[in-house]
Formats: sequence, structure tokens, C-alpha cells
Amino acid sequence: MSISLSVLGSGSAGNCSLLILHRPDGARHILIDAGLSPQLTATRLGPLGVSLQQIGAILLTHVDYDHFHPGWIAAAESLKTTWHIHRRHLDRAVQAGLPIRSAEPFDDAPKLGAATIIDPVLLPHDQLGTTGFVIDHGGARLGYATDLGRVPATFFQRFINLSALAIESNYDRRMQMNSDRPAALKRRIMGGLGHLSNEQALDAVLRLAEHSDLRHIALLHLSRHCNDPRIVQRLYARRAPHLLDRLTISNQHQPTLLLHISRARGRPTSAAQPQRQWSFQEVLPQ
Repeated sequence: MSISLSVLGSGSAGNCSLLILHRPDGARHILIDAGLSPQLTATRLGPLGVSLQQIGAILLTHVDYDHFHPGWIAAAESLKTTWHIHRRHLDRAVQAGLPIRSAEPFDDAPKLGAATIIDPVLLPHDQLGTTGFVIDHGGARLGYATDLGRVPATFFQRFINLSALAIESNYDRRMQMNSDRPAALKRRIMGGLGHLSNEQALDAVLRLAEHSDLRHIALLHLSRHCNDPRIVQRLYARRAPHLLDRLTISNQHQPTLLLHISRARGRPTSAAQPQRQWSFQEVLPQ
């Protein structure tokens, strides 16, 4: 069994990724976040050979407008897709218009079948935080984390033995500081509850790579105004040249290629790892 991942679009105008869980009896299709409109999502799924009607479940990291497009409110009824959302975000999702009967809130782990283990990891972002996921499908392990203001210790305790990692790399610090954005916005983004800089993301990638056999690294949520893929590539060329051939930089305008993720070589699966659920008090500042 294996996983395929395509980031359909990522940035402040909308975030959505496709997961294909390959199984002997056929594939299952899942979205992580729904920040693109249903119509645009369908358009970007088309070249990948997937229709909107094939999407059986959607995992929501949180309910900011760029992760939950209002067009899905009506589509949720007609598509009969199951929405998996951490219970902490449920009230916000209902306020945003998600039909409660379409939602399956979780505390410990969303249920996507016996062959798939999903470990939700609570991460700091604004008031309610966000949910990262470690998805283990037959030993193929994908870590997915976007919109985190900083990288807490829990991240490194849970994002282990990965075959692939998708992580936000939102801004270049110099571009952010020199931008004409309001000072309050800069403080929010850079203050530990906003987003990760390129340097912070790479620091996390390098540390994770010590305990994982990473075949793919997908960077998410690059800022249109305060980042540049060329800056990111130069950063990796300088500090992590051994990872350059595994790097995929997503963007807002077109999906990435399908990244194929199989079981990591010589690494234990998540079944060998102790499970512990963490509270937001442990990842948010006191």
C-alpha cells in the first residue's frame, strides 16, 4: 500500500491537497482542507484523473477562510462527503456554515479504515490553533503541517519515521520586515502564533530528517508578498543541498505533480510508537 499526494493549491487565496490512499481493493480519495472553491477544486483534480464525486472524506486543519471556502457549504449536502474536524474547531465550522450532519468531529483520531492510522497533532496558530496530521497507510507515513506559528516539542515527538513531509514555509524574514504591511500584522505572523519562516521550516525539516527516511518534502503556504521560491531554493542549496532533489514547492495557481509515498526503508511503523494525545495548553503559550 502507498500514498499519493498533490498539493492542488496553497497560499492565502486557498489551500487544498489531494491524498490518494492506494489499497489492494482500490484507491480512496481524500482532501486535506477545502480552501479552493468546489469548482476550482474539480478543475484541478481533473488532470489527475479524479472527480469531485470520488472524494470520500475531507480533513480540516482549521476553519480560516483560506482553508474552508464558503462554496463548500452547498456542496457538502450534494456530495455527501464526510468532514473530519477536531472537536475544538467544530463550533467555528458550524458558524462558518458547515452542516453539522456532514461532520465527524474527533478528539483522538479520525477513522478512515483499518489500514489507515491518522494521528492528529495540535499546533499553535492564532486563538484556536490548527491540527497537523501524521497519516500512516500500510507503513507509508506522511506528515502534514500548515499554519503553525512555531514548532513545539510535541511536533518532533509525533512527526517521526516519516516517508514524506508537507510543511508550511510561509515567509522570508527580510522580505517580511521590509514590507509595507502594518506592524500589527507583522507581529501576528512572526510572533509565535502566526506562520513559519523559511528558516524555521528548514530547521524543522533538518531535525525531522534525522529520524525519518524523507523521500519527498513539499513546502506549503508560501506568501505571495513576502516570499519567493528562488529564495527558498537558494536557502536549501546553502544549508541542505542533500535535500534539494526531494523538494517540491507548491504555489497558489497550479497543482503539484503527484508525489508517490511508500513505506520508509528500514524504519519502524507507527504501530511501534507510543501514542499520547496533547492538549492545546501544552502547545500554546501560557
